[in-house]
Amino acid sequence: MDFNAGHGYLLIGGLILVGAGLLIISLIVNLRVAHSVRDDMRHREKLLEYYRNIFSQLGVILIGIGVSLFIFFFQQNYQDQRRRETELQQVLAKLAARVARGAPVVETLGEFDEVLDAGGAYVDPEHGGNNAAISAEGAELGRQVEKILLVERDVDVRDFDILNLSRDLEATFVVNELDPTLWFDIVRDENDIKYATTQLGLDYKDLHDAIGDEPVEAAIAKSDKGQKIKREVLDILYDADLLRQRSRRFLGRACWLFSKGRGFVALPPADAIEADAKSQQEWIDRSKPVLTQSKSGSSDCFKLLRYGQPS
Repeated sequence: MDFNAGHGYLLIGGLILVGAGLLIISLIVNLRVAHSVRDDMRHREKLLEYYRNIFSQLGVILIGIGVSLFIFFFQQNYQDQRRRETELQQVLAKLAARVARGAPVVETLGEFDEVLDAGGAYVDPEHGGNNAAISAEGAELGRQVEKILLVERDVDVRDFDILNLSRDLEATFVVNELDPTLWFDIVRDENDIKYATTQLGLDYKDLHDAIGDEPVEAAIAKSDKGQKIKREVLDILYDADLLRQRSRRFLGRACWLFSKGRGFVALPPADAIEADAKSQQEWIDRSKPVLTQSKSGSSDCFKLLRYGQPS
Protein backbone atom coordinates (compact mmCIF):
# COMPACT_ATOMS: atom_id res chain seq x y z
CA MET A 1 0.00 0.00 0.00
CA ASP A 2 1.49 3.34 -1.05
CA PHE A 3 0.86 5.73 1.83
CA ASN A 4 2.89 8.50 0.23
CA ALA A 5 0.47 8.48 -2.71
CA GLY A 6 -2.52 8.84 -0.37
CA HIS A 7 -3.95 5.31 -0.78
CA GLY A 8 -3.02 4.33 2.77
CA TYR A 9 -4.78 7.34 4.22
CA LEU A 10 -7.91 6.43 2.27
CA LEU A 11 -7.79 2.99 3.93
CA ILE A 12 -7.36 4.59 7.37
CA GLY A 13 -10.22 7.00 6.70
CA GLY A 14 -12.39 4.10 5.53
CA LEU A 15 -11.71 2.09 8.68
CA ILE A 16 -12.59 5.02 10.91
CA LEU A 17 -15.77 5.80 8.94
CA VAL A 18 -16.92 2.15 9.03
CA GLY A 19 -16.15 2.01 12.76
CA ALA A 20 -18.09 5.20 13.40
CA GLY A 21 -20.96 3.82 11.32
CA LEU A 22 -21.04 0.66 13.43
CA LEU A 23 -21.11 2.73 16.62
CA ILE A 24 -24.06 4.71 15.27
CA ILE A 25 -25.83 1.45 14.43
CA SER A 26 -25.14 0.20 17.97
CA LEU A 27 -26.76 3.38 19.34
CA ILE A 28 -29.79 2.79 17.18
CA VAL A 29 -29.97 -0.82 18.35
CA ASN A 30 -29.63 0.42 21.94
CA LEU A 31 -32.77 2.50 21.43
CA ARG A 32 -34.55 -0.63 20.31
CA VAL A 33 -33.28 -2.37 23.45
CA ALA A 34 -34.83 0.38 25.53
CA HIS A 35 -38.15 -0.12 23.76
CA SER A 36 -37.94 -3.88 24.38
CA VAL A 37 -37.30 -3.31 28.10
CA ARG A 38 -40.27 -0.97 28.27
CA ASP A 39 -42.49 -3.49 26.47
CA ASP A 40 -41.12 -6.34 28.63
CA MET A 41 -39.96 -8.32 25.59
CA ARG A 42 -37.18 -10.36 27.21
CA HIS A 43 -36.19 -12.48 24.22
CA ARG A 44 -36.02 -9.54 21.87
CA GLU A 45 -34.14 -7.49 24.47
CA LYS A 46 -31.39 -10.12 24.79
CA LEU A 47 -31.07 -10.47 21.02
CA LEU A 48 -30.79 -6.72 20.48
CA GLU A 49 -28.26 -6.41 23.30
CA TYR A 50 -26.17 -9.05 21.54
CA TYR A 51 -26.28 -7.12 18.25
CA ARG A 52 -25.57 -3.86 20.03
CA ASN A 53 -22.48 -5.29 21.71
CA ILE A 54 -21.21 -6.78 18.45
CA PHE A 55 -21.64 -3.49 16.52
CA SER A 56 -20.14 -1.35 19.28
CA GLN A 57 -17.14 -3.66 19.77
CA LEU A 58 -16.43 -3.86 16.04
CA GLY A 59 -16.80 -0.11 15.72
CA VAL A 60 -14.38 0.57 18.56
CA ILE A 61 -11.92 -1.99 17.18
CA LEU A 62 -12.01 -0.51 13.65
CA ILE A 63 -11.67 3.05 14.93
CA GLY A 64 -8.76 1.94 17.15
CA ILE A 65 -7.04 0.26 14.22
CA GLY A 66 -7.57 3.32 12.05
CA VAL A 67 -6.23 5.74 14.67
CA SER A 68 -3.24 3.48 15.41
CA LEU A 69 -2.39 3.21 11.71
CA PHE A 70 -2.72 6.95 11.30
CA ILE A 71 -0.35 7.63 14.21
CA PHE A 72 2.13 5.02 12.98
CA PHE A 73 2.27 6.28 9.40
CA PHE A 74 2.25 9.92 10.48
CA GLN A 75 5.33 9.21 12.60
CA GLN A 76 6.88 7.18 9.77
CA ASN A 77 6.34 9.95 7.25
CA TYR A 78 7.73 12.51 9.71
CA GLN A 79 10.84 10.41 10.19
CA ASP A 80 11.20 9.94 6.42
CA GLN A 81 10.87 13.69 5.91
CA ARG A 82 13.50 14.36 8.57
CA ARG A 83 15.79 11.79 6.97
CA ARG A 84 15.18 13.30 3.54
CA GLU A 85 15.97 16.80 4.82
CA THR A 86 19.15 15.53 6.44
CA GLU A 87 20.23 13.69 3.29
CA LEU A 88 19.36 16.68 1.15
CA GLN A 89 21.57 18.90 3.30
CA GLN A 90 24.37 16.35 3.06
CA VAL A 91 24.01 16.09 -0.72
CA LEU A 92 24.12 19.88 -1.05
CA ALA A 93 27.25 20.00 1.09
CA LYS A 94 28.90 17.29 -1.03
CA LEU A 95 27.75 19.03 -4.20
CA ALA A 96 29.39 22.23 -3.02
CA ALA A 97 32.58 20.29 -2.32
CA ARG A 98 32.50 18.71 -5.79
CA VAL A 99 32.16 22.13 -7.38
CA ALA A 100 34.89 23.68 -5.24
CA ARG A 101 37.34 20.82 -5.78
CA GLY A 102 36.42 20.34 -9.42
CA ALA A 103 36.98 23.97 -10.43
CA PRO A 104 40.81 23.88 -10.06
CA VAL A 105 40.92 20.56 -11.91
CA VAL A 106 38.83 21.89 -14.80
CA GLU A 107 41.02 24.99 -14.89
CA THR A 108 43.95 22.81 -16.00
CA LEU A 109 42.04 22.09 -19.22
CA GLY A 110 43.28 25.45 -20.44
CA GLU A 111 46.55 23.72 -21.37
CA PHE A 112 44.64 21.35 -23.65
CA ASP A 113 42.77 24.35 -25.10
CA GLU A 114 46.03 25.95 -26.21
CA VAL A 115 46.83 22.87 -28.29
CA LEU A 116 43.35 21.92 -29.46
CA ASP A 117 42.11 25.37 -30.46
CA ALA A 118 45.24 26.62 -32.20
CA GLY A 119 44.06 28.20 -35.45
CA GLY A 120 40.34 27.84 -34.66
CA ALA A 121 37.86 25.89 -32.56
CA TYR A 122 38.55 22.17 -32.60
CA VAL A 123 35.76 19.87 -33.80
CA ASP A 124 37.37 16.49 -34.48
CA PRO A 125 39.76 14.89 -37.03
CA GLU A 126 36.88 13.93 -39.32
CA HIS A 127 35.69 17.53 -39.85
CA GLY A 128 37.73 20.03 -41.79
CA GLY A 129 41.45 20.26 -41.34
CA ASN A 130 42.00 24.02 -41.01
CA ASN A 131 42.59 23.68 -37.29
CA ALA A 132 46.32 23.42 -36.51
CA ALA A 133 45.61 20.56 -34.12
CA ILE A 134 44.60 18.51 -37.15
CA SER A 135 46.76 19.92 -39.94
CA ALA A 136 50.14 20.22 -38.19
CA GLU A 137 52.99 18.55 -40.08
CA GLY A 138 56.78 18.56 -39.99
CA ALA A 139 58.35 21.13 -37.67
CA GLU A 140 54.90 22.38 -36.64
CA LEU A 141 53.96 18.83 -35.62
CA GLY A 142 57.18 18.63 -33.61
CA ARG A 143 56.25 21.78 -31.67
CA GLN A 144 52.78 20.36 -31.15
CA VAL A 145 54.20 17.12 -29.75
CA GLU A 146 56.42 19.09 -27.37
CA LYS A 147 53.37 20.98 -26.09
CA ILE A 148 51.44 17.74 -25.67
CA LEU A 149 54.27 16.18 -23.68
CA LEU A 150 54.41 19.31 -21.52
CA VAL A 151 50.67 19.01 -20.84
CA GLU A 152 51.22 15.38 -19.85
CA ARG A 153 53.65 16.52 -17.15
CA ASP A 154 51.49 19.42 -15.97
CA VAL A 155 48.02 17.83 -15.98
CA ASP A 156 47.40 14.69 -13.95
CA VAL A 157 44.29 13.19 -15.56
CA ARG A 158 43.68 11.09 -12.44
CA ASP A 159 42.55 14.29 -10.69
CA PHE A 160 39.42 14.28 -12.84
CA ASP A 161 38.10 11.41 -10.73
CA ILE A 162 36.76 14.13 -8.40
CA LEU A 163 34.08 14.82 -11.03
CA ASN A 164 31.82 12.04 -9.80
CA LEU A 165 28.53 13.26 -8.38
CA SER A 166 26.67 9.95 -8.61
CA ARG A 167 28.64 8.63 -5.62
CA ASP A 168 26.98 11.28 -3.46
CA LEU A 169 23.49 10.56 -4.76
CA GLU A 170 23.07 6.88 -5.52
CA ALA A 171 22.35 5.71 -1.94
CA THR A 172 20.02 8.57 -0.94
CA PHE A 173 16.32 9.47 -1.19
CA VAL A 174 17.34 12.30 -3.49
CA VAL A 175 18.22 10.08 -6.44
CA ASN A 176 14.62 8.85 -6.62
CA GLU A 177 13.39 12.43 -6.99
CA LEU A 178 15.80 13.52 -9.71
CA ASP A 179 14.57 13.75 -13.28
CA PRO A 180 15.57 10.41 -14.95
CA THR A 181 17.03 12.20 -17.99
CA LEU A 182 19.14 14.44 -15.77
CA TRP A 183 20.38 11.44 -13.77
CA PHE A 184 21.24 9.57 -16.97
CA ASP A 185 23.20 12.58 -18.28
CA ILE A 186 25.16 12.85 -15.02
CA VAL A 187 26.16 9.18 -15.10
CA ARG A 188 26.92 9.27 -18.82
CA ASP A 189 29.28 12.23 -18.45
CA GLU A 190 31.05 10.52 -15.55
CA ASN A 191 31.56 7.41 -17.67
CA ASP A 192 32.87 9.50 -20.58
CA ILE A 193 35.29 11.31 -18.25
CA LYS A 194 36.55 7.99 -16.90
CA TYR A 195 36.90 6.63 -20.44
CA ALA A 196 38.77 9.72 -21.64
CA THR A 197 41.23 9.72 -18.73
CA THR A 198 41.90 6.00 -19.18
CA GLN A 199 42.43 6.41 -22.92
CA LEU A 200 44.70 9.42 -22.48
CA GLY A 201 47.02 7.34 -20.31
CA LEU A 202 47.16 4.69 -23.03
CA ASP A 203 47.50 7.30 -25.80
CA TYR A 204 50.49 8.94 -24.11
CA LYS A 205 52.15 5.56 -23.73
CA ASP A 206 51.61 4.86 -27.44
CA LEU A 207 53.05 8.27 -28.32
CA HIS A 208 56.18 7.63 -26.27
CA ASP A 209 56.54 4.23 -27.93
CA ALA A 210 56.15 5.85 -31.37
CA ILE A 211 58.84 8.44 -30.61
CA GLY A 212 61.21 5.93 -29.07
CA ASP A 213 64.57 7.07 -27.77
CA GLU A 214 65.11 9.63 -30.53
CA PRO A 215 64.55 13.38 -30.24
CA VAL A 216 61.05 14.37 -31.36
CA GLU A 217 62.29 16.24 -34.45
CA ALA A 218 64.40 13.31 -35.61
CA ALA A 219 61.57 10.80 -35.11
CA ILE A 220 59.09 12.96 -37.04
CA ALA A 221 61.57 13.37 -39.91
CA LYS A 222 61.32 9.63 -40.60
CA SER A 223 58.23 9.04 -42.75
CA ASP A 224 57.10 5.82 -41.07
CA LYS A 225 57.62 7.17 -37.55
CA GLY A 226 56.24 10.56 -38.46
CA GLN A 227 52.95 9.05 -39.66
CA LYS A 228 52.64 6.92 -36.53
CA ILE A 229 53.36 9.90 -34.28
CA LYS A 230 50.72 11.92 -36.14
CA ARG A 231 48.13 9.20 -35.55
CA GLU A 232 48.96 9.04 -31.85
CA VAL A 233 48.74 12.83 -31.57
CA LEU A 234 45.28 12.83 -33.17
CA ASP A 235 44.19 10.11 -30.72
CA ILE A 236 45.42 12.18 -27.77
CA LEU A 237 43.66 15.30 -29.01
CA TYR A 238 40.42 13.43 -29.65
CA ASP A 239 40.35 12.03 -26.10
CA ALA A 240 41.50 15.35 -24.63
CA ASP A 241 38.61 17.08 -26.40
CA LEU A 242 36.16 14.52 -25.02
CA LEU A 243 37.61 15.06 -21.54
CA ARG A 244 37.31 18.84 -21.67
CA GLN A 245 33.77 18.78 -23.12
CA ARG A 246 32.43 16.36 -20.52
CA SER A 247 34.37 17.89 -17.62
CA ARG A 248 33.20 21.41 -18.32
CA ARG A 249 29.63 20.27 -18.82
CA PHE A 250 29.80 18.26 -15.60
CA LEU A 251 31.11 21.21 -13.58
CA GLY A 252 28.68 23.65 -15.22
CA ARG A 253 25.74 21.34 -14.46
CA ALA A 254 26.88 20.73 -10.86
CA CYS A 255 27.26 24.46 -10.25
CA TRP A 256 23.85 25.15 -11.82
CA LEU A 257 22.24 22.51 -9.60
CA PHE A 258 23.93 23.90 -6.48
CA SER A 259 22.77 27.42 -7.33
CA LYS A 260 19.15 26.22 -7.07
CA GLY A 261 19.53 25.15 -3.43
CA ARG A 262 17.16 22.50 -2.10
CA GLY A 263 14.91 22.88 -5.11
CA PHE A 264 17.45 21.22 -7.41
CA VAL A 265 15.80 17.80 -6.91
CA ALA A 266 12.68 18.97 -8.76
CA LEU A 267 14.49 20.55 -11.72
CA PRO A 268 14.00 19.30 -15.28
CA PRO A 269 17.15 19.12 -17.42
CA ALA A 270 18.32 22.47 -18.80
CA ASP A 271 18.49 22.03 -22.58
CA ALA A 272 21.23 24.65 -22.87
CA ILE A 273 23.44 22.47 -20.69
CA GLU A 274 22.30 18.94 -21.48
CA ALA A 275 21.72 18.91 -25.25
CA ASP A 276 24.59 17.28 -27.14
CA ALA A 277 26.83 19.64 -29.10
CA LYS A 278 29.12 18.99 -32.07
CA SER A 279 31.98 20.79 -30.38
CA GLN A 280 32.96 22.36 -27.10
CA GLN A 281 32.64 25.83 -28.62
CA GLU A 282 29.03 25.14 -29.61
CA TRP A 283 28.26 24.01 -26.07
CA ILE A 284 30.03 27.05 -24.59
CA ASP A 285 28.06 29.48 -26.77
CA ARG A 286 24.75 27.82 -25.91
CA SER A 287 25.23 27.28 -22.17
CA LYS A 288 26.98 30.57 -21.32
CA PRO A 289 23.77 32.64 -20.84
CA VAL A 290 22.37 30.05 -18.39
CA LEU A 291 25.62 29.58 -16.48
CA THR A 292 26.36 33.30 -16.14
CA GLN A 293 22.95 33.74 -14.48
CA SER A 294 23.64 30.94 -11.99
CA LYS A 295 25.69 31.82 -8.92
CA SER A 296 27.97 29.70 -6.78
CA GLY A 297 29.17 31.80 -3.87
CA SER A 298 30.39 35.14 -5.18
CA SER A 299 31.08 33.89 -8.71
CA ASP A 300 28.85 32.82 -11.56
CA CYS A 301 29.02 29.25 -12.83
CA PHE A 302 30.56 30.14 -16.17
CA LYS A 303 33.59 31.77 -14.56
CA LEU A 304 34.29 28.51 -12.73
CA LEU A 305 34.96 26.86 -16.08
CA ARG A 306 37.93 29.20 -16.61
CA TYR A 307 37.25 28.98 -20.31
CA GLY A 308 39.36 31.37 -22.39
CA GLN A 309 41.44 32.38 -19.37
CA PRO A 310 45.15 31.67 -18.89
CA SER A 311 45.70 28.44 -16.96
